Amino acid sequence: MLHKKTALLRAAAPVAVLALALTACGGNKKSTTTTENDAPKTEKGSSAPAGGGELKPGQGGTGKFKEEDGTITYEVAAQKVKVSTEAETKKLVSDPKRAKGLVAATAWVKYTNKGGGVVKESPDVADESEIYADGQRGGLLIGAAEDGAGCEDTIDIENWKTGQSHTICQTYMIPKGAKSVEVHWTGEGSSPLIWKFDNAG
Repeated sequence: MLHKKTALLRAAAPVAVLALALTACGGNKKSTTTTENDAPKTEKGSSAPAGGGELKPGQGGTGKFKEEDGTITYEVAAQKVKVSTEAETKKLVSDPKRAKGLVAATAWVKYTNKGGGVVKESPDVADESEIYADGQRGGLLIGAAEDGAGCEDTIDIENWKTGQSHTICQTYMIPKGAKSVEVHWTGEGSSPLIWKFDNAG
């Protein structure tokens, strides 16, 4: 799983941004992780999933996700998205030239365990969160947001019981000047939940 790979990468090097991962659409996504030596870019052939429920920022939607400990029902709510400036983005990446024309967008997503068991450690539910800009999925920037204000690192989450909530952040690289920014989360066998942020900042 993507989370396990990123956890190992982050443990191996004390830098904030370690790699870019472009994720495939749909459930059970297989990820290809590339280092920043490869150009971080959005997937031009990737369009936003059709259908599903569009929610207001902060509004929760429910879906099931299969963790290692079993299938958990989560309430998911994208709280906010912050789009960094080009100057801020250059500080996040090891090779600023590779980020030309792109900026970092970070989503704060709150997950609440609504039932199905206890997640013993390192939940993977946030791996299903993606950021789209003007209908195109961005490129996942690994290790950029785990220690941001209000963000929790999944490595530190243990014994996640029913009724408890955690806020997990994801950072994606998106084209500078995008007019529409969306957060998508897809549960098992369901259409994506979509939150639209017109003026993310």
